[in-house]
Order: sequence, then C-alpha cells, then structure tokens
Amino acid sequence: MLQLSPMQKLRMEYQPKLPPLLKNLSTIGVVASSDVFEKPVISECFPNIAGQKILHFEANREKKSLPLKMGVLFSGGQAPGGHNVIAGLFDAMKELNSESTLLGFLGGPQGIIDNAYIKITASLLTNYRNQGGFDLIGSGRTKIESTEQYQTALKTVKQLDLDGLVIIGGDDSNTNAAFLAEYFLNNGCKTKVVGVPKTIDGDLKNEHIEISFGFDTACKVYSELIGNICRDVLSSKKYYFFIKLMGRSASHVTLECAMQTHPNLTLIGEEIEAQNKTLQQLVEEITDLICERASQGKDYGVILIPEGVIEFIPECKQLISELNVLMGKEVDLSSVSEHLSESSLHCFNALSEHIRKQLLIDRDPHGNVKVSKIETERFFIEMVKEQLRKRKSAGIYKGAFSAKPLFYGYEGRSGFPSTFDCDYCYSLGYVSALVLNNGATGYMACIQHLDRPAADWRPAAIPLLSMMDLEMRLGKSKPVIKKALVDLKGEPFLTFQQLREDWTLVDGYVYPGPIQYGSN
Repeated sequence: MLQLSPMQKLRMEYQPKLPPLLKNLSTIGVVASSDVFEKPVISECFPNIAGQKILHFEANREKKSLPLKMGVLFSGGQAPGGHNVIAGLFDAMKELNSESTLLGFLGGPQGIIDNAYIKITASLLTNYRNQGGFDLIGSGRTKIESTEQYQTALKTVKQLDLDGLVIIGGDDSNTNAAFLAEYFLNNGCKTKVVGVPKTIDGDLKNEHIEISFGFDTACKVYSELIGNICRDVLSSKKYYFFIKLMGRSASHVTLECAMQTHPNLTLIGEEIEAQNKTLQQLVEEITDLICERASQGKDYGVILIPEGVIEFIPECKQLISELNVLMGKEVDLSSVSEHLSESSLHCFNALSEHIRKQLLIDRDPHGNVKVSKIETERFFIEMVKEQLRKRKSAGIYKGAFSAKPLFYGYEGRSGFPSTFDCDYCYSLGYVSALVLNNGATGYMACIQHLDRPAADWRPAAIPLLSMMDLEMRLGKSKPVIKKALVDLKGEPFLTFQQLREDWTLVDGYVYPGPIQYGSN
C-alpha cells in the first residue's frame, strides 16, 4: 500500500489556476499571428516546418473535437512541475473529448524506440498531481538521431496511431522535437509534435518563452539551503563555504539565489567572460575578500559558484573548445597536449591532474565536457589556500582559513513544485493539447505575462525553429536550440550589481526558509 505524507495529501488537493481563456476549451480556436525570425541556414534544414508563425488562442468557435490519441514523455533531468504538465494535458484532452487517450512513454525518448508505454488514467494521476519528480513514467537522455532510431520512432507512433506527441524537456530535447516533427511530416505521418520548456537552469527562454518550468522551485529550494548555511556560518564563525550551484551553461540559478540570500561573493560566468577575467584574477579576487574580512576579525563567509563557470574563464573556455573538437576527431587521450594551441596547453598544464582527467574523460552524449563533474568549488579552495599561504608568509594575511565545498544540484530537481510551477505547468499541458488538437506541429507551448497573476496569463505557441542556431557538436556544426545566458544589461543582473558590494563585508544574509505553498 502506497504511504503518503501529510504534505503529499495536502498538495494533491490543490487545484492549479488557469488563465480564463483555457477554462472553456470547446470555444477556443488557434490564430496564427506574427512572424518570427528564422535563420535561413536553419530553415533549409527543416523545409517542412519552416516559416511558421506564432500561434495565439481566441474564443472564436463552438466545435466538437474528435477523440485524440496522444503520447507524452519526459526527456533529460527532472524539474519540479513535470507531473502537472501531464495532468494538464490529460484534463484538457478529456475536456475536448472524453474518449481521448493519453499514453506515457517509459524512460524518456527510449520509450518511443522500445515502444514501451503505459496508459495514463485519472486514477493513476491522482497520486502525482502537484508532486515533484518524473517517476510517473520516468525520464532518460536518449537522443534520437540515427536513421535507425528515427525509423523506429516513426514505426511506434504509426503503430499506436498517435495524433500527437508531447516532449517535455530542455533545449536539446526540444531540438529533438523539431527534428521529429520534420521527420514525421517528411514521411507522411499524421503525428504532430509539440515541446514543453523544462529545465531548472533557466537557460531555455527568449522574448516569447519567459522562463522554463522548474526554475522557480529549484531556486527556492537552493536558497533555503544556502540560507541555512549562512545562518550556520554566522553562528560558528569559522568556515568559508564554497557552494557550487546547478547551471551548466548559464548563471541564472546562481544569480537568483544570490538575490534571495545575499552571500559575501558570487561569481557570474557571463560577467567573467565579458570582463575577460583570467583564472588567476578570480583567485586573487576571492583571496582579497578573505583577507579583507579577516582584517575585521571575520574568518568565515559564503561564496556562490555557478556549475559552468570554468567554461566562461577565457583561457579555460578556449581549452575546452579545442578539447571538444579533438574528442570529435577521436584523438588519443595520451597525446592531447600535442594538438593544443600554446595558450590552451599553458592553461591545461596549470590545472590539477584531477581536473585534467575530468576534462579528458567525462563527456556528455554530445561529446562535450561534463561540467557538472568538474569540482570547481574544490579547485578554487585549493588555489585560494595557496595564495593565502603566500600572503601569510609575506605577513600580509593573519587570519585562519577553513573551507568546505558544497554542490547543490539534485536537491532542487524533484522537490514539491511551488504554487507558481504547479499553475504554470498545468497551463502548459492545456496549451500542448490545444496546439495538437488544431493540427500544428514543430511548436513549443508557451504561457506569457508570467509576472502577473494567472488570471492575466496569455497562452501561445512558438515555432521551435525560431529558437535555433548552429552549434558545434562532436566536432560538427548542428542546428540546436540556443541557450539563453544571463543578460548583463538586464534588470536582474543590474540590480544584483548595485547591491553586491554591500554584502562583502557586512553580513547581510537573508534566510528564505522553505517554500510557502499558500503563495507563489
């Protein structure tokens, strides 16, 4: 018998809010509105879905929908709210026609290849509404890219007679959605494909997609943990915590958590790159802070580090870029140094042996460095220790340095979704159903005006191709959805920039505490 905690039961009772337009689907029609820019080189790769317009929805019809048969899957890492996307999709399909059927592919994209699925029912969904994780159907990181995989996926959706397929994932997963939409059309398959923006990193966004789901919850979970550490630091007054946070290619999570907790120092990868700061300069910056705080009798503090910071440090970025190309050429690891440029070789040799091994051995499915595996928090601690040792020998530093590394990653991926993410994801499920019900394909479900109450939200759908650019993968240039980095001219960063100086010496820590489910 399934055991449920009081919180699980309480959250199951919550009914997510919907924007008014989605409360009566029988009257909703799709309106193709404004054009969006697509790079010609991208359009050429997707002739069947190129040139599509943004879709908006209006109450302009009264029409009975035919029964729908849809498939849905999770792709990539977990993000709080995913189950509510499926719940919203299921409820919307049943509202459009009570005879509609929803199938959940097991284990992510691999489920399509293996034709492994379960039928989603109202009773099955009961224990998953407003809950964290992806355990209803599981997830996976299989990338459908070989001819055999495409053919197998096509065979599966045809055999199941699917009208549509919803892919809930990040930038790579939604890139896959675009390729599948194109492939299905090119092979005369009726199955339409729509993507849903998921990633706690917050880097799947643009002028139309305001934020990916899961970001709000993850940042609140991390900020609670950081706040707890700040309180501990202020209580014991003897440790420096170097805290690495999720965010492989962008520093959105780190920036948001800094704004919620006010640590003594926060590294923002995009700023480091813009200012062309070297690794040595960053180490000196951290060391200066520690020395200045020590002069005030403060041998403690909190420093936030984005997961992907190493890729923003100019010499490290160049090194990683060269290594990614070499890996695509399957160069013998023992002779890598012979193929590096002089500057990259200098950087490579300056890194610890442990970091060098991580750069060479750990690769993701695209052939790129697994940044999350690089223990930059420990690396910075070791380099700062060495600098402090030199300054102590010179009589410049007289403090005591005791540091502890932390990495907050998985802790934020599967927590109970915030009220915002519950509502947002439920609405995204509804939009996905509407897009597919109207025969559109190659789109991403979208909710706009998210800074307003749900009553003011505006549902839409954005062509996936409008978000795509060319990127180097396994040594080759491929179309992918472009990651959104921290905008150094945007309001969030500029606000942070104005406030952070006050946090360096004065302990103005903020303690957010746990997520409050009575509000957003």
